[in-house]
Amino acid sequence: MLTLRKSQDRGYADHGWLRSFHSFSFAGYHDPRFMGFGNLRVINEDRIAPGTGFATHSHRDMEIISVVLSGALAHRDSMGNTTEIPAGDVQVMSAGSGVTHSEYNHASGEETHFLQIWIEPSQRGLPPSYDQMPFGWQPGQGLRLLASGQDEAGALRIHADAALWAGHLAAGETAELALDATRKTYVHLVRGGVHVHGQALQTGDAAMLEGEAQLRLEAGPEGALVLVFDLKA
Repeated sequence: MLTLRKSQDRGYADHGWLRSFHSFSFAGYHDPRFMGFGNLRVINEDRIAPGTGFATHSHRDMEIISVVLSGALAHRDSMGNTTEIPAGDVQVMSAGSGVTHSEYNHASGEETHFLQIWIEPSQRGLPPSYDQMPFGWQPGQGLRLLASGQDEAGALRIHADAALWAGHLAAGETAELALDATRKTYVHLVRGGVHVHGQALQTGDAAMLEGEAQLRLEAGPEGALVLVFDLKA
C-alpha cells in the first residue's frame, strides 16, 4: 500500500529568519493524521537566513539527523563539539539523556538549506553522542546507506531501529531496494522528479509504503535526490 504526502499539504512556518516546511506535526503545526510514520517523528525542511540561527536549546531521547543541501551549518554543543557542516555532509546527534546545542548560518550572503530529521530511539537515557560524515553525492550512484541502527561500513550509526538511504539519481536512472513487508518505508523527494511504484513525486513530496517487499524508483528527466527510510512498524 502506498499513500502520497504532497509537498503543498505540509505544514509551513515563516519566522523571518527561518522558513520551514513540516512533513509531520511540529511546534505550531498540528495535524493528527501526520504525527509521524513508524518511529520517524520529524522531517523539517529548513532555510536559515544569513547571519541567523537556532540559539542554544536542549533535546533528549531523540536521534537527530541533519542533511545540509546548500550553504553551511555551524554546530556547537554541550559535548564540546564545535563544527561546521557544509553542503553534502550528514550529521547525527544522539540526544540521549540530554544535550544542548546551537545551529547558525554565519554566512553574510547565503541561505542555509537543510533537512532536520528526528527518529525515536530504541532505548532511552543513553549517553549523548555526535558524528558527522561527508557524502557529496554524485548523480548515477544509485542508493547509498547514510545511517543505520546496525554497524555498517561507510554509514553513520544511530541508536534506532531504522536505516536511511539517499539516492542521487541521474535522469531516467532506476534504483531498487528489497524491503521487509512487516516494516514501514518512507520515501522523501528532496528535489527533482521520481516515480515510486507508478506514482509521480515532485520536489517535497513523499510516499508512505506499508506491506511492500520491493521498492523501485525511476528518476524523471530532471533527475532526483531522494531519501528512503526503513522504519519500525
